[in-house]
Amino acid sequence: MTLPEDWIEHRREDGEPVGWIVPDGGGFRPMDFLGRPVGGAPVEWLEAEEALDARGLGFLADRHRLKLADGTERPVRISQAGPDGIVVVADEFGAASAVGAQADEFHLRFPAPEELLLNEG
Repeated sequence: MTLPEDWIEHRREDGEPVGWIVPDGGGFRPMDFLGRPVGGAPVEWLEAEEALDARGLGFLADRHRLKLADGTERPVRISQAGPDGIVVVADEFGAASAVGAQADEFHLRFPAPEELLLNEG
């Protein structure tokens, strides 16, 4: 995917990109590194920056779940993320981090589809 022209990259203080700020009506909508909105309604520019800085990139290292076409879910970890797409690897029993593991890979579109769910708990 090519990012829309109105998506403005936001970098944290150390220069690392953490998301985008998108004009939305009279305000701005922060979008995280997976291209998903952070928060609800549009906010002021500084609030959008603060939301992205607070969200950071740490959530990318968390376990997620991928809902497959047959309705089953697999635990996954994100191995690559950006406007060119998202790659997740199966993580049953921590297999994604095992040296030499041949975990299943799934290539997803950007922004992240609804089927990619944060593992709550």
